[in-house]
Amino acid sequence: MDLVIIIALSLLLVPLVVLATGPLRIVLGLLFVLFFPGYTVVAALFPHKGNLSGIERLALSFGLSIAVVPLMGLVLNYTPWGIGLYPILISLLLFIAVMAAIAWYRRHRLSPEERFQPQLGIHLKLLSRSWACQGRWDRLLGLLVVMAIMGALGALTCVIASPKAEEKFTEFYILGLEGKAEGYPRKIILGEEGRVILGLVNREHETTIYKVEITIDGERAGEIGPITLDHGGKWEQEVSFAPTRAGPDREVEFLLFKGASPEPYQALRLQVDVLEGI
Repeated sequence: MDLVIIIALSLLLVPLVVLATGPLRIVLGLLFVLFFPGYTVVAALFPHKGNLSGIERLALSFGLSIAVVPLMGLVLNYTPWGIGLYPILISLLLFIAVMAAIAWYRRHRLSPEERFQPQLGIHLKLLSRSWACQGRWDRLLGLLVVMAIMGALGALTCVIASPKAEEKFTEFYILGLEGKAEGYPRKIILGEEGRVILGLVNREHETTIYKVEITIDGERAGEIGPITLDHGGKWEQEVSFAPTRAGPDREVEFLLFKGASPEPYQALRLQVDVLEGI
């Protein structure tokens, strides 16, 4: 009966993952990851009711689940599907089903008197008796183990349940004239212009106004803007700069300003050798 319940709850999780959110999905998801895999492995390895006590089965179920799930993720990482929600869901579901089938087969090779069949009332009585017979330090150690497991489950629940903070940033980049991160002007004849493609992508989750200031060796050489972009909006434009003095390693800087802030939000730099004309 216990194996049937685990399979049923695992199958119930599939539509919840695809279609729903909320506490039921979180609770079932935690059991699916942290308890069901280990429980079915323990059931397959120890079908006899005398092999392990109830508390040992419970502890091993959590411990083996914590060992199995990362190993499965490691294996998935080297497959074409990779590590993702659905590959992990399907892999764990198949693993649980296979282990449950093995456990059912091994149990039914034993007589009904020998096979393990969980009975909550009896196990609670045995657990209370076992607890009463233990010494003070054994009780304390058991309590600490239970508290650690509950604390880990609670922390994981909070992480899953709390919404992730939206990361806000702006992509700011320079490309060569062919639209690739190469082919930048490295040598310029004095009096000629250097050209690059400047790009912006707004990831700020709000409409944002930008401007770009171009400086050469700290001296202002031009300004572009205002540039208004909605969230997800992209802007690219070919821009030019013309150094006024010859010399090696002239620093061309593109300063990005966001909104009304007087301080640069981001900065990009190019080193250019400016050669004297013939």
